[in-house]
Amino acid sequence: MIELKTKIPGPKSQKLMTQRYESVARGPFHSTPIFISKSHGAIIEDVDGNHLIDFASGIGVTSVGHTPELLVKAIAEQARQFIHSGFNVTPYENYIRLAEKLNSAVPGKYSKKTLLVNSGAEAVENAIKIARTFTKRQAVICFEHGFHGRTYMAMTLTSKVKPYKTGFGPFNPEVYRAPFPYTYRWPTTSDSKIVSEECYSRFIELVQNQVGPENIAAVIIEPVLGEGGFVPAPQAFLEKLRNFCTENKTVLIADEIQSGFGRTGTFLASEQLGLTPDLVTLAKGIAGGMPLAAVVGRADIMDSVSEGGVGGTYGGNPIACAAGLKVFEMVEKDLLSKSRSLGALIQERLNIFKTNYSVIGDVRGLGPMQALEFVKDRKTKEPNKEIVSKITKHCYENGLIVMSAGTYGNVVRLLPPLVIDAATTNEGLDVLEEAIKVCQ
Repeated sequence: MIELKTKIPGPKSQKLMTQRYESVARGPFHSTPIFISKSHGAIIEDVDGNHLIDFASGIGVTSVGHTPELLVKAIAEQARQFIHSGFNVTPYENYIRLAEKLNSAVPGKYSKKTLLVNSGAEAVENAIKIARTFTKRQAVICFEHGFHGRTYMAMTLTSKVKPYKTGFGPFNPEVYRAPFPYTYRWPTTSDSKIVSEECYSRFIELVQNQVGPENIAAVIIEPVLGEGGFVPAPQAFLEKLRNFCTENKTVLIADEIQSGFGRTGTFLASEQLGLTPDLVTLAKGIAGGMPLAAVVGRADIMDSVSEGGVGGTYGGNPIACAAGLKVFEMVEKDLLSKSRSLGALIQERLNIFKTNYSVIGDVRGLGPMQALEFVKDRKTKEPNKEIVSKITKHCYENGLIVMSAGTYGNVVRLLPPLVIDAATTNEGLDVLEEAIKVCQ
């Protein structure tokens, strides 16, 4: 429950923020101006003793909740055995066991293999390397509104310029960007079937006029846009994309870094959208907060890289693997059913919000991965970035942590821990509704 002892941010948080700007590089951003002291479940306590409800989960990372006892115990037990050896030097069993779990969980009736790395961006980098090695081609097609990370290939694949790409060019060559089937903002229609057809036609135009199908190593897509505003791709479009990649012997990569591990009510969003990718990139919810990511996919593709061609010093750290195995155990036990119930609750409330407040242009998402897109006018759909800044500020000042998203900065995204109970969820949604009411 929310418990506020000071104004937000409190004096201790303010002092630490001053010290942060004196000692830490300016680049990292902060969606809230508070400093955390501890957390559990869906509640964060700051250094001033304030208790806030967390609807951000560290950008979708703490899906199993903050500091669950089983996860903390698994991390501690592994740390007592050994902290690091380097899988490239002296390998260890829990890397293999986690790979086995991932191979069995990812869609596709074919043999699969897994590579473990440290971050989502690193997973994307390696997926592209693997696809290029397998196909012996260079070109990569990505999509508008997509976000794939901050390293150079991942940043090149990312659509939004500010703040992710400004000043960092030149970017990687042989990357081409196709339109994403963003139904709410499609210029001709809001019929998802027609959007899929028109969007795919534009994809084919790009392929034929600028790339050539024989040159494409990979197509990478987020089945549900993450930073781009929680927009699910229509199933009809993904089906066309799958057929194209199959016919042209192109590797189809699903970036499920933000949408994976039960975030959408199924293990992967691809399952709900009827997509069977060749490779999947995973991170965020994979290990409950430990730095871990993965590339999972067809064994013949994964094995196309020669020994030593991928990997790294810390990839698949034993403590992170122990955490990943425990997260899997929690997901398999009851997290997916909890996720679906949570999604239904949130969707019902958000649709009521849309009925009551004209500043909301669209409500969308899968399961509890939900978003509100704010507009100045529902007819023109002009993005309303200003109100989102006000809403997020009003929320944290009143005990709720939410984050913005979207290419236009006009989306509020909800990523609560999947273990959050209904009472706490509704308390947080009450704060959000009040924020919308006050700020509209």
